[in-house]
Amino acid sequence: MADSTGSDFGTLLQQHRGIVLKVANSYAYGTEDRADLAQDIAAQLWRAWPAYDPSRAFSTWMYRIALNTAISWLRGEGLRRRHAVPLDEELHEPAVACGDTHEEAERLHLLRRFMDTLDPLNRALLVLYLEERSTREMAEVLGLGESNVTTRISRLKQRLRDWAAANGWC
Repeated sequence: MADSTGSDFGTLLQQHRGIVLKVANSYAYGTEDRADLAQDIAAQLWRAWPAYDPSRAFSTWMYRIALNTAISWLRGEGLRRRHAVPLDEELHEPAVACGDTHEEAERLHLLRRFMDTLDPLNRALLVLYLEERSTREMAEVLGLGESNVTTRISRLKQRLRDWAAANGWC
């Protein structure tokens, strides 16, 4: 069981905050939505903290909670979006880091567009793959077998190649 005071939690959350930000950026549109989702993920991590098993990798546990929270958020967001009128196309653009070149920014935009076509499980798998997580860790986070992860990654790569070719991104 985890430390009930939360001091370990705060330290670990700070050390691995990039996971929260990457998941939020992969699932949410616009600055406010990303901030809201990141806050929801942090709150869910705190709620789940008492059940954390320190014999397991914190990052794996964190990814599992973060991705499950993001998938639930996305489902709720989908319902809201069906009834909303888009006001600004720029809200749908991913955040671009300051040092990015135009080509890097365009690739990020295209990758984001591809990710938008994916169901939540494949989007989570792609996030973990891009983070260079091991097959074992991806399987543990997503609750899949390792062979299933390997098969899904292969199919996802082919789907990306097909999508890229169809969209002039080669």
